[in-house]
Amino acid sequence: MKSSIVTGPGTTAVVEVDKPLTGPRDVLVRIRACGICGSDALYIAIGGLPPRAGHMPLGHEPAGEVVEVGGEVAGIRVGDRVVINPMAAPDGIIGNGGPQGGLSEFLLVTDARRGVGLEVIPDHIPFEVAALNEPMAVARHAANRCRPRSTDKVLIFGAGPIGLGAVLAFKSIGVHHIVVADIIPSRLDKALAVGADAVIDSNTENVRERLTDLHGEGQSMFGGRADTDIYLDAAGVPAVLDTAIASAKQGATIGVVAVHKQPVPVDLVTLMSHEITVVGSMGYPDEFFAVTADLVANWRRYALIVSDTIPFAEIDTALAKAGTPGAADKVVVTRD
Repeated sequence: MKSSIVTGPGTTAVVEVDKPLTGPRDVLVRIRACGICGSDALYIAIGGLPPRAGHMPLGHEPAGEVVEVGGEVAGIRVGDRVVINPMAAPDGIIGNGGPQGGLSEFLLVTDARRGVGLEVIPDHIPFEVAALNEPMAVARHAANRCRPRSTDKVLIFGAGPIGLGAVLAFKSIGVHHIVVADIIPSRLDKALAVGADAVIDSNTENVRERLTDLHGEGQSMFGGRADTDIYLDAAGVPAVLDTAIASAKQGATIGVVAVHKQPVPVDLVTLMSHEITVVGSMGYPDEFFAVTADLVANWRRYALIVSDTIPFAEIDTALAKAGTPGAADKVVVTRD
């Protein structure tokens, strides 16, 4: 079968590898769609992760169709559409340094159990939407880390896939009011379409002033701060944290799910004096299949996040487009 791998710093190739053999407790899935993540660009840049640097399979956002089922597997049939949890693979995270990648023709789910390594989804869910399950689980975990309440008011920085996923996550939790800030108008339009209550063009508007207009003025030592309860950084630029800390009221929470490539100076005096909580978020320890249910119920809203579907035969184009800032919002590689 064909598989896309990292072959060295800045280089990839589609290579022929052995098709996996299905054991009695395994399920073989023909991959029909796999999203490309920002971390894929990082893996390509550094030549892959040990111990597979120089020959690391790519792709950790897969969805597909079951083609073989081991005799001891329950609740899964040939022809089922499934989403696959890459972190549950016992031999290493799929597409993140493990021996398999989702940008392959087939993927073996070992010790296959529904609700652990994979889950069946209805036939009407498009594969490119199903492939969003993994990044949407990242967004859901980020929202959960902020411990939101229904009465909370939220500002999300960044209307890329994770920021938009966070809108859907906070909405599913029942948060009162969600604002999204970004510098790209088309992304702000999409944020409104998936359910944001308001948006801020941070390229032309003063975020702190606009947020105070939307959420009112909150309690603070020096005044002039918004009554926003949660700030989520899904953008990954230093100005976001500066703005969040300068805007945050007494007792606010700042969540960080974006990857910052350089250390960011932080105003610790303001954090201390306003008792601001800062939380980081990585992965999705418990959220993967909670997202599956919401994605199935609201798939048309999730579908808005996908900006480009590109066939596997054009994988080089897909990787280049996904790795070019501003070229696309969410690229999903598909296979008939």
